[in-house]
Amino acid sequence: MAEINHFEYGWITPALSYALSVLGSFLGLVCAGRIRTAGTAGQRAWWGTLAAWAIGGTAIWSMHFMAMLGFAVDGTRIRYDVPITVASALIAVVAVGIGLAIVGTGRLSVLRVVAGGLFTGAGVAAMHYTGMAAMRLNGSLGYDGVRVALSVLIAVVAATVALWLAVTVRRALAIAASALVMGVAVNGMHFTGMSALSVHLHEQRGEVTGAGFSTLLVPIVLAVILVVVGLVYALLAAPTDEDRAGAAYLDARRGPAGAVPVAEAQPAPDPVGLRARGTLARPGTAFPSRRDTPPR
Repeated sequence: MAEINHFEYGWITPALSYALSVLGSFLGLVCAGRIRTAGTAGQRAWWGTLAAWAIGGTAIWSMHFMAMLGFAVDGTRIRYDVPITVASALIAVVAVGIGLAIVGTGRLSVLRVVAGGLFTGAGVAAMHYTGMAAMRLNGSLGYDGVRVALSVLIAVVAATVALWLAVTVRRALAIAASALVMGVAVNGMHFTGMSALSVHLHEQRGEVTGAGFSTLLVPIVLAVILVVVGLVYALLAAPTDEDRAGAAYLDARRGPAGAVPVAEAQPAPDPVGLRARGTLARPGTAFPSRRDTPPR
């Protein structure tokens, strides 16, 4: 059995993985909060898609990739199968998206949250072990069944709590605290699953095929940056509750034709009757001229 090191670069990789999971969770919770307040089905689908990419892509899958940077096995190089790696990312995004669709539509209930948590948690666990299956090395992988079951249980519980928070939390401070808790849960699931792993090296060493981390690092980092920037832009560009309230107020003030009614001008007060005595105060009266004066 080969010796495994989960922290090849010390605290750097777990700290970065936790930061990614917290950032993705925060953005995902903000996006998910817009689902139940959206006015149309298209808006709900839009915010649900953004939340799925934030939580599934950034908080879960990118965290998994960053933590794997610190994974090393003595006596063998590690490579990754690119199609399987991409499939693991899609599994995470789709699983979170379906879970949000379950709890984000219709009347919120405990049954919906539990059903969404079971489906999403199973998808997150499938993402993790699919990503592990993408590894290529001079050895065979083995897993401890009890720890695998524990990691799946953690994934289901974390997913259920995340979905419940996604549709109930509204205030910024509560969202930030929830993101910190979700970061702990996601990292706990990952490292619990990694602790179940054992590697048995092959006696005959061959060439390890696949992409190395140096090959995958740049495109994945760029993809994460683009996703985060896109999510932040979408949140900043979206109208706030104050904007919607102002628009509703203006719509209420508009007439049937869509024009703002203009109040009719009221005559100024004339307490001493000067308007009745003067000809200039009467509308339509011509301005007096010298030519109009009769000769003496």
